[in-house]
Amino acid sequence: MLPSKKHTVTIGTKEITLETGHMARNAAGSVIVKCEDTVILIAVGVSAQPREGIDFFPLLVDFEEKMFSVGRVPGGYFRREGRPTDKAVLTCRLIDRPIRPLFPKGYKNDVQITASVLSSDSVNPPDVLALFGASMGLWLSGAPFLGPVGAVRIGRINGEFVVNPAYTQIDESDLDIVVAGTKDSIMMVEAGANFVSEEDILKSIEVAQEYIKIQIDAQLEFAKELDVEREKFAIDVDLEPLKKLVKKTCEKDVKEAYYITDRKERDKKLKEIQEKLEDVLGELEDDDPVAILLDESGIKYQKEIFKELEKTIMRTMILKEDRRVDGRPLDVVRPIDCSVGVLPRTHGSGLFTRGNTQVLSVLTLGSPGDAQELDGIDPQTSRSYIHHYSFPAYSVGEVRPNRGPGRREVGHGYLAEKAITPVLPKKEEFPYTIRVNSEVLESNGSTSMASTCGSTLALMDAGVPISQPIAGVAMGLIKEEDTVKILTDIQGIEDFLGDMDFKVTGGKEGITALQMDIKIQGISLQIIESALQEAKKGRLHILEKMLEVISSPRESLSKWAPRIISMKIDPESIGTVIGPGGKMIRAIIEETGVNIDIENDGIVNITCTDAAGGEKAVSIIKKLTRKLEKGMILAGKVVRIIPNLGAFVEIGPNQEGMVHISQLVNQRVRSVTDVVSIGDEVIVKVNEVDDRGRINLTMKAITPEEKDKFLEEEYC
Repeated sequence: MLPSKKHTVTIGTKEITLETGHMARNAAGSVIVKCEDTVILIAVGVSAQPREGIDFFPLLVDFEEKMFSVGRVPGGYFRREGRPTDKAVLTCRLIDRPIRPLFPKGYKNDVQITASVLSSDSVNPPDVLALFGASMGLWLSGAPFLGPVGAVRIGRINGEFVVNPAYTQIDESDLDIVVAGTKDSIMMVEAGANFVSEEDILKSIEVAQEYIKIQIDAQLEFAKELDVEREKFAIDVDLEPLKKLVKKTCEKDVKEAYYITDRKERDKKLKEIQEKLEDVLGELEDDDPVAILLDESGIKYQKEIFKELEKTIMRTMILKEDRRVDGRPLDVVRPIDCSVGVLPRTHGSGLFTRGNTQVLSVLTLGSPGDAQELDGIDPQTSRSYIHHYSFPAYSVGEVRPNRGPGRREVGHGYLAEKAITPVLPKKEEFPYTIRVNSEVLESNGSTSMASTCGSTLALMDAGVPISQPIAGVAMGLIKEEDTVKILTDIQGIEDFLGDMDFKVTGGKEGITALQMDIKIQGISLQIIESALQEAKKGRLHILEKMLEVISSPRESLSKWAPRIISMKIDPESIGTVIGPGGKMIRAIIEETGVNIDIENDGIVNITCTDAAGGEKAVSIIKKLTRKLEKGMILAGKVVRIIPNLGAFVEIGPNQEGMVHISQLVNQRVRSVTDVVSIGDEVIVKVNEVDDRGRINLTMKAITPEEKDKFLEEEYC
């Protein structure tokens, strides 16, 4: 058990404290990370033995948003934390992506990282702090982690970079980029931007690298103080005989398969080769070293070795021949086909096909009240632009049950959402809630970028006034020592067997989002610079193809989309429109068939599918909120009569005034019923609103000219 110790490091203008030995002492490694009043506990668990029968590294990352950290009781029936919010899921991915590549190949012990937010000041975002703490926790656990890593968020306000900005500063910034890396290399980049240039992205990464190095030095110094013993890992199984057998049996055939440009035919050929390998292994003598290895270990090492052979052959083709498996040059985008308006009754739709990747994006416009309410520790409480990404099994020719969106689906959807957000119209100009569903129909590389393109097509097809169209492209990397090859528009196998997945979105004026994941132990800034420049060429090419189909948003919304009528009322009248317990607003909605959303500043948004219903709701609200003044002429209906006193006229919802018997006509009246009856439609003028709010009306004081003018304005 480690002694209780603290270590402090300054990142930018803020002090971050690492503390261990105080909480979660049974964990393999635990650390508390503090930045001002934000406190996160990171606990790392490492199993003593490797998990049998798997061919992957079993790393599990959990990020727990404890609602007590912001002094709130969770929503929902059970009043306890439930499934992770999207923000928590994204933070899990943020931690996982730079850490996973830094475990030695073949390590199969279960590793679990649990980051729990214990206190949040709603000033300092906890995600980068959790990643920093996860690296420290792993280092203290003694696991064979090849880190440590550091993580820094960079913002930019008025042209000046801000290190680890507060939430309010992120809102003001035109760049929000998180960079993680080792002392010498970049491991991960995640960014949202408001049309920032490639050059400025590189500058921000350079700034981040300086502080990453400071974090790494702090971790190494802290670990040295604690005298942590680290596990040394090496595979103690001799796989050379099996590797030679796989190479002898399969190499020639696999090379031939990788010259087949049709994906389905290539996959069919590779499957036949694997079956042939299984037959050869099955015919081995019992005393053969390979047979003994496979029998005693119970692990199908031949699958890993076969994949390694595939990887070597594919990478050699690219490095030595500049040839990709589908026959494309390295910098060429696959054939693109776009269409819009493919679904007749939706509000907007776009079908984007690039090679063997196809995404259908469908847009739905809703009322402001349809915005998603967020119940998490993040200061953001709602969002009115929602992108949902679905990846069904049939898109890759598989069969599996649909269990709802996983971490991958949440991450891909968020990337496409972040890419589009900078071009959306302001709420004041376009108050709709916008939801886009991107359905992956066929997948072979970068469905998130296809979703970005499909979303742009759907937005323009729906007539949403976006400021400019957005496209995206995924870049890849093959790196062997000093030889580097950058690939434009990677397909699935180039992602799986390559060294990098670098997604970049934007328009003609700059970048709106990017996400970079590395599968090797980091890359240099020079490689990132080259990838950004090649990505720009690819992105503009894709954008050009999209604009050939639809060059700008349609001039009007779909006839199936709801219409929103916006009006302004005095904020003091909001209670009048809502009524006691919401009685009035419910009555208006029931009578007119509209949805009504009222904001605190008095903006009223009326969402309707029927124009007459919308106009009626506007009329009712105007009548409810108008300020009566002497001389104002109104239409009303007689609702009560006191024969010797006067008639009560309804001039608005729950609003009556009285016409005294002497104010009915210009002559003496014996009984009110001689002039009007209950239910009569009449035109009245406000005579007085007394200090008790009682409304006195007149009918006789209206001149013919006033009556004609009123009727013309009211009904023409």
